[in-house]
Amino acid sequence: MFYAPLPPNLGFVSSPAAFSAPLPSGWRAWVAGSRPRTLPAAVVPVAVGTALAQVEHGAVLWRALLALVVSMALQVAVNFANDYSDGIRGTDNVRVGPLRLVGSGVFPPKTVKVAALMALSVAAVAGLVLASVTSWWLLAVGAAAMVSAWFYTGGSNPYGYAGFGEVFVFVFFGVVAVVGTVYVQTETFPATAWIAALPVGLLAMALLVVNNLRDIPGDTTANKRTLAVRLGDPTTRKLYLACVGIGVAGCVPLAFTANRPFAMAGLATIAVLRPPIKAITSGAKGRDLIAVLGGTGKAQMVFGLLTTMGLMVRL
Repeated sequence: MFYAPLPPNLGFVSSPAAFSAPLPSGWRAWVAGSRPRTLPAAVVPVAVGTALAQVEHGAVLWRALLALVVSMALQVAVNFANDYSDGIRGTDNVRVGPLRLVGSGVFPPKTVKVAALMALSVAAVAGLVLASVTSWWLLAVGAAAMVSAWFYTGGSNPYGYAGFGEVFVFVFFGVVAVVGTVYVQTETFPATAWIAALPVGLLAMALLVVNNLRDIPGDTTANKRTLAVRLGDPTTRKLYLACVGIGVAGCVPLAFTANRPFAMAGLATIAVLRPPIKAITSGAKGRDLIAVLGGTGKAQMVFGLLTTMGLMVRL
């Protein structure tokens, strides 16, 4: 549902010389550059958080939609900011993976930087509205999220290059996104929100783990010390399996805490994860891991849908 039709063999290697088909332009390039396979990390926490808000005190649809705008805008912003920062450093010049706008030369760095700032501005405006109707301290949380989005690979000492990217994903697309979504609708911090943040955050984290697993060779050459580079290939694969395994199983304690047993339907996500898990355990590398990234995003969406629907069912 998130994918724009692109020419065949497109978007897998950022070096212009490596493409056998014309590079995309216009809106097709922006869609590819926004990395749609990562968008489930923004959608799922808001969906689960909204279901929990309904369980606790009743969901507020317009606030939920604004929370979704904040989450998706931050996801797109961090993707464009990463594209810009890696592009000007030259670490995206030759890589295996989806299209990078700066590294491939599709757009100049300044244009991509402006796009990142525009996405951050959208998140800021939506967040400001939510803060105005709940609590102004949310502005501090939003500011922290935006600063973290930019300095993931931006600035002179990006924390993503030091191996802390997964921490950012877990905190902001797990804890902050789920708990924040519940708070802006109920103005409470129920235990269920914190418990739900664990599986949601781990499944979002799995997306970055497999992305960085794929990029270990190029990142090593570029002296980009991601967590995957630091851990090495075998341990990173184990980390991925732990993220998806514990993440999917996390719907069980959530179901009991929320007194919504049907939330355990999220366990069925393991069926969707079979191909990615098989690829990881069989040692898939390079381009073969692109399908794992897509499969992980699909599994995260399925988990979010099943868990959300299960939370809405009252016995």
